[in-house]
Amino acid sequence: MAQVASGASGTSGAASTPTMNPGPPTLDAPWPVAMLADRIRGWIDRLGTAWVEGEITQWGVSGGNVYGKLKDLREDATISFSIWSSVKARIPADLKQGDRVIAAVKPNYWVKGGSLTMQVSDMRHVGLGDLLERLERLRAQLTAEGLFAAERKKRLPFLPHTIGLVTGKDSDAEKDVLRNAQLRWPQVRFRVVHAAVQGDRTVPEVVSAIRALDADPEVEVIIVARGGGDFQNLLGFSDERVVRAAAEAATPIVSAIGHEADRPLLDDVADLRASTPTDAAKRVVPDVAEELARVQQARTRIGTRLTHMITHEIDRIGHLRTRPALASSTWIVDSRAQELTRYVARGVELVERRVDRESTRIAELRGQLRALSPQATLDRGYAIVQNDAGHVVTAPAEAPAGSAVRVTVAGGAFAATAGGRLPSPAVSDPAAAQRDK
Repeated sequence: MAQVASGASGTSGAASTPTMNPGPPTLDAPWPVAMLADRIRGWIDRLGTAWVEGEITQWGVSGGNVYGKLKDLREDATISFSIWSSVKARIPADLKQGDRVIAAVKPNYWVKGGSLTMQVSDMRHVGLGDLLERLERLRAQLTAEGLFAAERKKRLPFLPHTIGLVTGKDSDAEKDVLRNAQLRWPQVRFRVVHAAVQGDRTVPEVVSAIRALDADPEVEVIIVARGGGDFQNLLGFSDERVVRAAAEAATPIVSAIGHEADRPLLDDVADLRASTPTDAAKRVVPDVAEELARVQQARTRIGTRLTHMITHEIDRIGHLRTRPALASSTWIVDSRAQELTRYVARGVELVERRVDRESTRIAELRGQLRALSPQATLDRGYAIVQNDAGHVVTAPAEAPAGSAVRVTVAGGAFAATAGGRLPSPAVSDPAAAQRDK
């Protein structure tokens, strides 16, 4: 560690006595820049060599040495590195910008320039086996969470009016999707969001594009398209953030990465996987010519069925009309007239029989009534005697001698005066009659 002097006063200009353990820097006793730089270098040197993984975003050779930058695969973090010519001879010669690597770096703080660089002592490509192993672990994790389950996949609309498209700007994939979709259905509309489909910008831009299109209420289906590529170039479409963004989208997602072998995880979480961007356009947009042909075929089948049904019904009606029951309409009236005549005759017979029976019964009742009638009794010579109070006289005592009485006979009534008592012809005992007197 460098030895530096500290002065008691900034105005005296006198040199101070060196010290190995200066106190903490303060306003009155600041550290010299060299001391701070030396302390920083000491702290950084204690870190030692570290293995890191990232993507080469800058690679330049100058004087046999390499100067470049290494970017984190997920976060927005970048470090500068340098590779001396002696180290460059030991590392792979095909390293270049865009490669995914692991490197052994040792931080080096340059005191004189105040800059921090990473000295690379070893650098290697990330092995394909390592990438596949990580990918399979992520696939197993997402499968366990149910993100790839068939029951959560959404059905695509039959004829989407507006289609969202996530693809590279001016890419062949974009041209293939637009051209084939418009050839199949000229009225289809697209909302295109351009995103990087390779490199470190792929994941954030694709995630942002999916979420933007999913938030658009007019977009009915989203196609994520790329024209294939090698395994490492497609790693962005296996990133967990892209997969989860597709799983969270309420709009159906179609994956059209165009890579048959080593399918990216986006293919598994998407609601539909298309083998190529052209295949995506064909599976999302129906062919207007085919649909018109199907409509015409359906109309032809319907016309044939209707003609057959009408012909069948005409024949059936013709058969019904030829039956005797429908050949002449008078038979119904004639048959009903005969039935009505029988019913009328039967009714008359029943009424006459009932009238005769009731007439006989009335005669019998009339005879009984006449037999019981007081008039019949009077007609036989009897008379009804009533006193002046109107009461029927049933005993001589009820009509004393000299009282006026009313006598009713069959031919009428007359007044009379009661006389003395006479013997009753119904009494056979003279003694009794005498007692009555």
